[in-house]
Amino acid sequence: MRVRMRPLDWTALTLIIIGAINWGLVGFFRFDLIATLFGGVDSVLSRIIYALVGISGLWALTLYGRIDERHHTPGGEL
Repeated sequence: MRVRMRPLDWTALTLIIIGAINWGLVGFFRFDLIATLFGGVDSVLSRIIYALVGISGLWALTLYGRIDERHHTPGGEL
């Protein structure tokens, strides 16, 4: 099953990976890389990045719908 990804999908995926790595660092080492690089948890830039990661996660939910639509095409072709 192959889903054609748009540039926005790739951008969202990249931000999701950054967020996942950051959460892994927080969970394992209590180290917030985003906060360290951009001036703390409360800095405007850090908050923008956190917000973009969150929005990217919501956007990624649309991939499920697109996978499902392609799976149920007439004739069963993907």
